[in-house]
Amino acid sequence: MAKKVAKIIKVQAMGGNATPAPPLGPALGQAGVDIGAFVNQFNSKTQDKKGQTLPVHITVYDDRSFTFKIKSPPAAVLIREKINLKKGSGEPNKNKVGKISQKQLEEIAEIKKEDLNARDIKAGAKIIEGTARNMGVETI
Repeated sequence: MAKKVAKIIKVQAMGGNATPAPPLGPALGQAGVDIGAFVNQFNSKTQDKKGQTLPVHITVYDDRSFTFKIKSPPAAVLIREKINLKKGSGEPNKNKVGKISQKQLEEIAEIKKEDLNARDIKAGAKIIEGTARNMGVETI
């Protein structure tokens, strides 16, 4: 018989460096999950992505066991890394903070292809381009 899902938690954690401190600790503690076990499993699975912000979907079951799925980094984080940008613009329609090429957009779409709702890389690049535009980054 399948386990009954008690709760689904969506959080962002640093790859390879997760700690029981907020935001993970409180979210997992409220669901009754063994925080130490989660942190150890998460850190061991994300050693190759050390320092990257990774969204995690944690499924908690009635018996307090859990499974988790690691998603690709947010598009905004990948854009900032790709063009060496500290942060996006506060007024993206007025103040432009950087430029990104179509090739770079396609590289980001390739990284995020599992999490994007797109048929191919070109369509995925258009989605990423929209995120870049909302950050004040121009496409060249």
